Amino acid sequence: MQSLHSTSTFAHEPRVIEPREPYPEYAGPISLDVLIEEIERRRDEFDGLSHVPRDMIAKMKRAGIYRASTPRRFGGDALPPPRFLEMLERIAIADGSTAWVAAFGSANTYLASLPVETQQQIYAKGPDQVFAGGLYPLQPAIEVPGGYRVNGQWRFASGCKGADWIGVGIGGTPAGAGGGKPFTAVFPASEVEIVDNWNVVGMQGTGSHDLRLRDKFVDTQWTFVRGDNALIDEPLYRYPAVAYQAQVHAAVNVGLARAALDLVTDMSGATKTMTGAPRLADRGYYRSGLAKAEAQWRSARAFFYESAQAAWDTIIEGDPVTPGQANLMRLSATHAAQVCAEVVMQAYQMAGIVAIYHENRLQRLVRDSMVVTQHAFLGEGTYDASGALFVGIAPVTPYP
Repeated sequence: MQSLHSTSTFAHEPRVIEPREPYPEYAGPISLDVLIEEIERRRDEFDGLSHVPRDMIAKMKRAGIYRASTPRRFGGDALPPPRFLEMLERIAIADGSTAWVAAFGSANTYLASLPVETQQQIYAKGPDQVFAGGLYPLQPAIEVPGGYRVNGQWRFASGCKGADWIGVGIGGTPAGAGGGKPFTAVFPASEVEIVDNWNVVGMQGTGSHDLRLRDKFVDTQWTFVRGDNALIDEPLYRYPAVAYQAQVHAAVNVGLARAALDLVTDMSGATKTMTGAPRLADRGYYRSGLAKAEAQWRSARAFFYESAQAAWDTIIEGDPVTPGQANLMRLSATHAAQVCAEVVMQAYQMAGIVAIYHENRLQRLVRDSMVVTQHAFLGEGTYDASGALFVGIAPVTPYP
């Protein structure tokens, strides 16, 4: 039997994978407050690097981010989703890219669909394991005895430079497998080549580079259908995994909008403006606009957390999440992402001419919030699919 992940015996050019920067030694837990203070100090650094560096990932591990969705049987916290969403919102107030990378602390819910013996190997070194993935476009996989041979290049692998494990989307699966959900192969991160090509106008610090594999073998035991039923019998793994991923990304925009509102509120009492006009606090359009934006944010946020808490309460009571509840989870996540991006833009417009400068943080908040709305889980298609369920017809795409 071949090893779980081995290079091919077929002839091809030898390739050396450069070692990743090692994680610093574990130095004990830190509080979320301490973590956020450092994120605030270093967010420009992450943007310049085009990724969150491994020493920061190590601190996020120490703050419990990456054990939040690790099963309790493997030493994890298996946090209630509403609590993890609140953590992400707080991080996003400090920096959107870091919150986006932290959001993948929830991705271990996907790994719960792997065979339990495989999960035991993943968590053998502890519960703080970072999983990242680039699942699309699905790439060829040739079925061979015991597994698959995988080739190809995948996009949007957020946080890949800090990952311990990386998943890629593969073809060659049995007909109909997954009901439209991607079949996924998992590799140790050290075996996956990162194509350093993340160059965007927003969320630059997420490090969402491409991934590349050349003729790599993966054992069947290291493959699963993303979003399929979990093999871990704990409450968290009965929470809809795909809806959870929509929620963690939407939580980033909830935090970004809060940061934008705080910034523009702080600007209201300036005693002097560039043109000598009245300060913002003395302008009726500013006061009304600020009040409306605050109401929009609070309303979207309330719907967002209400749907998450309702689903969790149902699970704790011993019942399955209903299709109607899952629909509201997806709808509230998309609504929160879209409305909060609008709130950020409103704050930008209220701030006036000073907001056009690179050093004004509203610039990055606008760019980052727009990227969140482009995520496939949070786009306009959600509204169509959600509406279809409301009227009792089948959505045209897999949902929720």
